[in-house]
Amino acid sequence: MKKIFRVNMTDLSVSIEDVPEAWAGLGGRALTSTVVASEVPPTCHPLGPNNKLVFAPGLLSGTPAANSGRMSAGAKSPLTGTIKESNSGGTTAQQFAKMGIKAMIIEGMPKGDKWYRLHVTKDGVTFEDASELVGKQNFAVIDAMNEKYDKKIGVMSIGIPGEKRMGAANISVKDPDQKIRSHGRGGLGAVMGSKNIKCITVDSAGAGKVEIVDTDKFRAAAKVFAKAMLDHPVSGEGLPIYGTNILINILNEAGGLPTKNFRYGTCEHHDNISGETMHDTIVSRGGHHKHGCHAGCIIQCSQVYVDENKEYITSGFEYETIWGLGANAMVEDLDDIARCDNLMDDIGIDSIEGVVLLSTAMEAGVIPWGDGKECQRVLRDEIGKATPLGHILGNGTGFIGTAYGLTRVPVVKNQGIPAYDPRSVKGIGITYATSTMGADHTAGYTIATNILNVGGFVDPLQKEGQVELSRNLQIASAAVDSTGMCIFVAFPALDIPECLPALIDMINATYGIELSGDDVTELGKYILKLEHQFNLDAGFNNAHDRLPEFFEYDPVPPHNEVWDFTPEEIDEFWNF
Repeated sequence: MKKIFRVNMTDLSVSIEDVPEAWAGLGGRALTSTVVASEVPPTCHPLGPNNKLVFAPGLLSGTPAANSGRMSAGAKSPLTGTIKESNSGGTTAQQFAKMGIKAMIIEGMPKGDKWYRLHVTKDGVTFEDASELVGKQNFAVIDAMNEKYDKKIGVMSIGIPGEKRMGAANISVKDPDQKIRSHGRGGLGAVMGSKNIKCITVDSAGAGKVEIVDTDKFRAAAKVFAKAMLDHPVSGEGLPIYGTNILINILNEAGGLPTKNFRYGTCEHHDNISGETMHDTIVSRGGHHKHGCHAGCIIQCSQVYVDENKEYITSGFEYETIWGLGANAMVEDLDDIARCDNLMDDIGIDSIEGVVLLSTAMEAGVIPWGDGKECQRVLRDEIGKATPLGHILGNGTGFIGTAYGLTRVPVVKNQGIPAYDPRSVKGIGITYATSTMGADHTAGYTIATNILNVGGFVDPLQKEGQVELSRNLQIASAAVDSTGMCIFVAFPALDIPECLPALIDMINATYGIELSGDDVTELGKYILKLEHQFNLDAGFNNAHDRLPEFFEYDPVPPHNEVWDFTPEEIDEFWNF
């Protein structure tokens, strides 16, 4: 029986509620955004008592479906001021789903300074004293919880930046191999910190299996779905071998690899930091180039990156992180970049906002260009220890730009722009501008069609078709984010006709319903419109759906393109 756990931090009470009928068909992003939109005042302070932090597994999380281990976390973002959903792997999504927890809603704020650990079981939530964990970073928290319980315990925690409520702080999630995945963007770690929650432990002992109404139909659909993922050249071949970092050389060739804080579209040392080089380095050192971020992942695009002595450095070494330090901040040593990635996991800051803020700090003269060792020191000793400089940097790219009087500040709605230049790949620029959550490539990944020829081809250097492409992909992504599926299932879904129907069949078989493809599209539209209305009520308007001005007057080599969409053309996005 599905249930809602509602945790009140003001009076330290917990209620277990039946799932409202209106929420019964929702999961993941659809549910977190619905709860936030209905229960959080849009104009509230994100770090105040009226904000709520919501966790919800997806509709298929915890089932035997491949790649269905994702959890959504939602709140009003302290970084952007907009609604926010962040999607993570790890163990907790499947644990929640198997315990029948449809969502956990955390509200209110403690009256004193005491810090808490929430301990979640199938029977409810208890409040535990977390004083011994305060001041520890994430790996130490995980070690402490493994020692207290065992390695099967689920953990969601914040580091010191989260305790100090920095805008770049994330919520770190333990994965099955004791490594860290993240509810990354938007500063949700600061929201958790504002409620004096250092850690959430999840003990799923006694949980059963997720109930599936029609197991035969589910198995048949799951088999078709898994085959489609393995048959597609991106999800079945490119990502498992090279990880997401396969994109370095591809984007460099396309002239869309932002370099030296978005001055150039190509990077001279691209091969030093490429997915091919990363793969060869991992193999030569005895690491692992195939690794899943949650149980049941068959894409295995993560990896375990080790040093020359085979000692662990990092896992989940992603393209966006490697781009941000390797090209945008001009760091040439892949080991330095990996150690920065490890530090961001440990202290608990978003590794996209983290790398963009570091390159912006270089723009400000705080860090020398290309200095990977100084980046490590700043992460560990400034941001990680919450010094005055650490507070300036840890509050994100936009905050640094304001503090140092910069005009070249790559943000939309105050969130750092990810790893694709919108002047050379114009579709992703529309996504950055119109996403309800600030600049976010995963909101509508036009790179698939602009660059990878997945789902057709729309010329990345031309304006024609980009608004429609971004709109369609944002609608689809919102729906996928509600299923508990990894967003990479979009690659076969766009190209292999059997894939999307199989995904829908698995949902129908699980719940005994009859959704159609049109129903899924309508779900995506519902989510986007709901989130957009929240932002409007929070004080945003179409003038906030814009890219930074420097993109309009600064041509990016090698194509010497500028961002040339008019406000009216961008605003067409919302006409659906």
